[in-house]
Amino acid sequence: MMKHSEVSIRLLGENDWMVLENVEADVFDYPVQADLAKEFLRDPRHHMVVAIDNNKVVGFASGVHYVHPDKIAELFINEVGVAPTYQRQGIAKKMLKALLARGKTLGCQEAWVATEPDNHAARALYTSVGGREDSNPFVLYLFSLEGELRS
Repeated sequence: MMKHSEVSIRLLGENDWMVLENVEADVFDYPVQADLAKEFLRDPRHHMVVAIDNNKVVGFASGVHYVHPDKIAELFINEVGVAPTYQRQGIAKKMLKALLARGKTLGCQEAWVATEPDNHAARALYTSVGGREDSNPFVLYLFSLEGELRS
């Protein structure tokens, strides 16, 4: 593990898509596409915090704040990723705290995230910033929206 001292944490704004043009390997699951980055950042309900070292994105945390007619405003934490050589240095924790702070400024009263039971690193991260495991597990369903939908 290399120690990186100049990593800065930054909340991206709607015109910051070009920051995502220079990303360290293995931060995102797939290569960032400019059109999707623009769409994401221009949507006022989507939020992304990045970690930057020498003008290169080495980590990110993304989320969506949402409202519903009968529920409090919530922040769904979609994903947290850090380049392997930058892991275990507190970067993910700093980004997650910044994302949670953003949710609070938007009036969100709760935030939530889901992860796989065997993802011990993610579970430790979420616990380290005050998250607690929900006692009611849920079952995830995926729907393909390609082709015909069942009637």
